[in-house]
Amino acid sequence: MVLSYSRLAAFRACAHTTSLLRPKLAGPRLSSRLTYSRPYASVSHRQASIPQSSSRTARYARRTLYFAGTLGALWFVDTEFNASAVTRNLRTFWACAMIALDYKLNFKPELSHEIPALHARVADRVYDLFTSNGGLYIKIGQAFANNAALMPAPMQDKFSKLFDDAPQVPYSVVDKVFRRELGRPPAGPDGVFEVFEEQAAASASIAQVHRAKLRPEDGGHWVAVKVQKPDVSRQVEWDLGAYRIVMWIYEKYIFDMPVYFTVDFICDHLRRELDFELEAKNAQETARFVAAEPRLADKVYVPKVFPALSTKKVMVAEWIDGVRLSDRRAIRALMGEASPADVIPSTPSATGPDYSRIMQQGPLKGGVSWIMRTMIELFSAQIFDWGWVHCDPHPGNIFVRPHPQHPGRPQFVLLDHGLYVRCRPEFQRQYAVLWKGLLTLDYGEVEAVAKEWGIGEAGLFASATLMRPVKLRRSGKSAGGESGSRRWTEMSEYERSVQLKERLRKFLTNTDKIPKELIFIGRNMRIVQGNNQQYGSPVNRIRITGSWASRSLTTDPSLTLAERLAEYRRYFTFLLATTFLDFAFYVTRVRQWALRMVGLKGEGFEDELERTMRGFARTNFGIEITQGAFDG
Repeated sequence: MVLSYSRLAAFRACAHTTSLLRPKLAGPRLSSRLTYSRPYASVSHRQASIPQSSSRTARYARRTLYFAGTLGALWFVDTEFNASAVTRNLRTFWACAMIALDYKLNFKPELSHEIPALHARVADRVYDLFTSNGGLYIKIGQAFANNAALMPAPMQDKFSKLFDDAPQVPYSVVDKVFRRELGRPPAGPDGVFEVFEEQAAASASIAQVHRAKLRPEDGGHWVAVKVQKPDVSRQVEWDLGAYRIVMWIYEKYIFDMPVYFTVDFICDHLRRELDFELEAKNAQETARFVAAEPRLADKVYVPKVFPALSTKKVMVAEWIDGVRLSDRRAIRALMGEASPADVIPSTPSATGPDYSRIMQQGPLKGGVSWIMRTMIELFSAQIFDWGWVHCDPHPGNIFVRPHPQHPGRPQFVLLDHGLYVRCRPEFQRQYAVLWKGLLTLDYGEVEAVAKEWGIGEAGLFASATLMRPVKLRRSGKSAGGESGSRRWTEMSEYERSVQLKERLRKFLTNTDKIPKELIFIGRNMRIVQGNNQQYGSPVNRIRITGSWASRSLTTDPSLTLAERLAEYRRYFTFLLATTFLDFAFYVTRVRQWALRMVGLKGEGFEDELERTMRGFARTNFGIEITQGAFDG
C-alpha cells in the first residue's frame, strides 16, 4: 500500500515535469499556439478592466434615463391632471430667485449708473412671469399694479400693459363644465339653453362669456353666460401659496420692506372672485343699493342675474346691448360729441352691442360729462354711503346704452361684480373726514387720520389719495421743499432708491393699523380718475367726490341733533371752500375749448393734476411717475 502510493506520487511528479517541457518540444504548431496565447492573455486583462468603466457609464446613463423619465412623467401628470400648477410654481420661484440674485449682485453704490437697466430687467422678468402663467397671476399682477406709481418707471410701463385678456377655451371644455355643474349640456334637446353660441363673446384670465337664449319656459331672454375656465380652480391654491411664500421671503430676507401685511386680504378677495354664486349675490346687493338711492336709481342699471341657473363656476345674467366705456369713439358718437371721423359704421360689434340699432335712436342727452358725473357719483356713494365698493371699474366693465323707458336719455350699466370690498363704518367716517380735510386744508384732520391709520408720511398719503400734490405744512412748503428738490436731483440712482425705501418704510409705520380696505379702494379711485382723464376731464372729479364725502358725515345715524347741525355747518363751509377748486377747473375747461377751436389739443384738468403730481413726486420723493400711471 505504501509502495503503490509512492509510485503514484512519482508518476504525478513526472507528468507535471513533462507538461512544463511540452511547449519547447512541441514544434512550430505548438509554438504558434504559445505565440497566440500571449495576446489573448493581454486582451482578457484589458477586458477585465474595461467592464468597470463601461458599467459605470451604463449605470450613469440608466440613472439619467430614469431621472428624465421621472421628470417627464411628473410633468405629464402635472400638465394633464393638475393644470400645470407645479410647473407654474417652479417658474415663479425661478424668476423670483433670479430677481433677488440680480438685485443682490447689481444694486450697489458703484453700479449706480446701471440701476435703471436693472429695473428694466426685473420689470421684464415679472411681466413675462405673469403673462406666461396667466390665470390668477394676471389678477395678482393687477394687485401689484395698484401701487405701480411707487415703482420704478419700467415697472409702471409694464404693469400698464397687463390686460385681463386670454385665449378662450374650446367649446368641448365649456360643455364639460356645464355637465359637471348643472348636469346638462349648454344646448341641445336636453340642454340648459335654447340657443348657446359656441364662440365666446369675450375671454379673460379666469373666465369667458358666451351669448345664449333662455328656453321659453325660462323667459326666452338673451343672456350672458360666464363660464369659469376649469384650470383656474386647480391652480388657485398653488398660485396663492407661491405668492404668499415669495412675499414673505422678500420682506424678511431680501428687500426688508413691509409688504406681507396685505397678503391675507388680497388672497381672500381673489378667492371670492372665483365664486360665481357670490358674484351673483354681489350684483343683487348692488342693485338693491342703487334702487334705494334716488340720485342714482334711474341713471344706473345692474343687469339681472338668474340664480337658479348659476353655480360657483357658471353665472347667467341679463345680456346688455350697449357701448363699452373703453370704446371712446363710439361713446362720443353715442353722446352726440363725435367729429365726422368718429362716426361708427353700421356693423354689429363682435361683443354684442349693435351700434347700428343704438345709433338710430339719435344722440343721447347730457354728453360725455353726464357719463363721468354718474360714474363718480356711483362710486362715491359706494364708498361713503353704502360701504360696499366695486373694486374693478375699468372701462370694459362699464356700458352706456339708451334708457329703455326714456328714449333720448343715457343709462349707465355696471358689469362684473366679482370683486367687492365691504367697508367698516369707522373706516367710512375716517375716509370721509380725510377727504373733507384735504379739500378744506384742515391739516389737523388729515394728520389725525393718517396717525390713526399708522401712516407716517401724511403728505405722500394725502397726495396719493387726491392724485394731486398736497401741501400739509403751514409754512407753505410741501414735504421736502426746495432743499428736498436739490437733494433729490443731486443724488445718484442708488442713493435715491435707498432714500425712497426709507421713506416708504416711514410711510408704513404701523401696518397693523392700516385699513386693508385701502388696498382695493385705492384701485377704484385710480381707475375712476383714469376714466375721467381719458375723456378730457369733462367733470371735476375731486369736487364731486369731496362733496359726497362731506355730505355723508351729515347723515351719520349716531349723531345727536347738535352734532348733526354742526356737521351741516361744516358741510356748507366745505362748499364755500371748494369754490376756488371749481374756478380752477372751469378755467381749464375754457382753455381746452379755445385750443380745440383752433385745432389744438389742450390739457384737461386731470392731465394738469397728473403733470403736477409727477413733478411733486420727483422733487419731493424721488419717484419717477410715468405718464398715465394713474389710469388704473
